Amino acid sequence: MFGTVVVGIGIAGSVRIRDLLNPLPSTPSEHLKLLGFVSRRPLGNINEVKQMSLEDALGRKDVHAAVISTDNKDHEERVRMFLEAEKHVLVEYPLALAAKAARQLWEMAEQKGKILHVEHIELLTEEYKQLKKEVTGKELVKGTLHFTGGPLDEQRSGFPAFSGIARLTWLVDLFGDLTVTSATREEQKELSYSRMTVHFQTASKRPLTWIEERASGMKRDKKINFCFKSDSLENLPNTPRSSVTLFMKDQNLFAKKLMGLISHEELAAEKWRILRCLDLAEEIQLHCERPTKIHS
Repeated sequence: MFGTVVVGIGIAGSVRIRDLLNPLPSTPSEHLKLLGFVSRRPLGNINEVKQMSLEDALGRKDVHAAVISTDNKDHEERVRMFLEAEKHVLVEYPLALAAKAARQLWEMAEQKGKILHVEHIELLTEEYKQLKKEVTGKELVKGTLHFTGGPLDEQRSGFPAFSGIARLTWLVDLFGDLTVTSATREEQKELSYSRMTVHFQTASKRPLTWIEERASGMKRDKKINFCFKSDSLENLPNTPRSSVTLFMKDQNLFAKKLMGLISHEELAAEKWRILRCLDLAEEIQLHCERPTKIHS
């Protein structure tokens, strides 16, 4: 059994507590034992799960793993603290808000022989699995992925290339390594409006565009337009919802890693994808924040 604590009790942290208390029978999740949770707020007990201090969570010998569900800006610090305390870590994406910091954390995990698992539930949806089946083997001509949603507090969530890394992960997982050719950011702060537009090239020099657009009252949605030599995809697949929740699927994956049930090849491919997406996110931010040249 792996004694586990949840750090951060927002929406994701609350779901993590629920799923740890109710693991699917005969799955790896049964090897995770929830010992408590950590929160900045005094909450007492949640469903008979005791609140504990951060110091207790770091110092207790029976705590083997931590689930980090704090604000994005705090991920790096919390992951570092638990790795230094010789704990395995599951962290919600993004791992950090800087690529160099993410690589340092991964190196620390490897040096200490600990599992560092970054949640990417967007790859576990039935919708995405079907989309990948429909894309696999086709030759891309050009494509666009356009996300819309409500505004985020960037002080807590990070620059849109990091807070929206789920969409970037889709593109890298579907089409392989990408090169940023340009990236721009438009903001109308009085309307809480933000639009980031990123242009990529695939390894075969095909253009891909990622748009991340947010505003007050804007519906959460994803739109695609992928043109291939054989056909085109203009709508996401309409798939039935899985009976297993996404966070439970992710929890099972973490437990499988703790039990040594994931191949070295799969782990290496996942590490490359996560760190490469963070490299791209940082490059996108630099493009967007570069001062506009004024020509006389």
